[in-house]
Amino acid sequence: MDLSSVNASPVLADPVPINQTILGFHSSVFSLSSGTSFPLLIPKKKPGKLDDVRSNGWLDAMQSSSPPRKKMLKDVGVELACDDSDLVYYSWMLKYPSALKLFNRIINRANKKKIVIFLDYDGTLSPIVDDPNRAFMSIDMRAAVKGVAKYFPTAIISGRSRDKVYELVGLTELFYAGSHGMDIMFSAEDTMSINHTDYIRSTDKQGKDVNLFQPAKDFIPMIDEVYRTLVEVTKDIPGAFIENHKFCTSVHYRNVDDKSWPLIAQCVHDVLKDYPRLRLTHGRKVLEVRPVIDWDKGKAVEFLLESLGLSNSDDVLPIYIGDDRTDEDAFKVLREGNRGYGILVSSVPKESKAFLSLRDTFEVKDFLKSLVTWKEMSDADNY
Repeated sequence: MDLSSVNASPVLADPVPINQTILGFHSSVFSLSSGTSFPLLIPKKKPGKLDDVRSNGWLDAMQSSSPPRKKMLKDVGVELACDDSDLVYYSWMLKYPSALKLFNRIINRANKKKIVIFLDYDGTLSPIVDDPNRAFMSIDMRAAVKGVAKYFPTAIISGRSRDKVYELVGLTELFYAGSHGMDIMFSAEDTMSINHTDYIRSTDKQGKDVNLFQPAKDFIPMIDEVYRTLVEVTKDIPGAFIENHKFCTSVHYRNVDDKSWPLIAQCVHDVLKDYPRLRLTHGRKVLEVRPVIDWDKGKAVEFLLESLGLSNSDDVLPIYIGDDRTDEDAFKVLREGNRGYGILVSSVPKESKAFLSLRDTFEVKDFLKSLVTWKEMSDADNY
């Protein structure tokens, strides 16, 4: 998608496939010069007609992030008369089997291959909580992630800012990708097969040399401006919470009365009308404002595999674990060509591009610990 286009709609669906260039990514991803400037537009008006967000489907998408039980049953083709939620879930699992129950099948496929682990954060490593700033991992989960990273290349790809997710995780053994993969950091010595001109050379908090890959870096002034504007226009909506993730902005409505959802959606809609280079995507009770570039968590997975010299699908088995709509882009990448396993974390039935499922963060922890145990036993047998 051409970043220079000013006619792009602020609300986009999945990116349209385009010709690929270096590393399989379109050159337009990098087309903005460092001197690019954006107009600073602060709307000083009341929200427009609520018909706007009804007609463009925003409200439908917001409501579907927490659908009523009958709709979930209908979506997965389960008999509506059934009142047993466990039975409904197990019926859904016929399509998305438990990654724990199929663990032996996974490791059999991993024989003589290099496993690479990709993890979302919220809802995957930490439970979903009302206050995003208090979404902490358990001690056991941190130990499980640390153990996995000891044996397998491991990356966290989160919608949060890279600095924030690093602060929450606190492990130096991992690769971190914030803002849905628009801000990737890893050690300079780990880079193998990428043109170094695509990187920003920097140092981490320990003073080590790192490479930063930031395909949307020229959008930072615009994102800052939109963040401040959204804080202003939503300040009178109880429960609304706006986060600046550096390369995208999140509008959380988890604590907003559902009667006010149309109002918060209209506020965001009115702001985005003045920013045609930004688009809206939906997550779990959050509206995400992002740059209009052909980049998402799926692209971040491909980029990390390529940059680490692990893109050979015959020798590598990627596993991506996530719970949100934004993780579907990564699931799609692994589903195409049957490259690896997408594992959806969900306690309710919903459609997904993942192959397998885990019920909650506790099962994610158990799955990661199982990988560590299997690896340690395998290494001992081969010693």
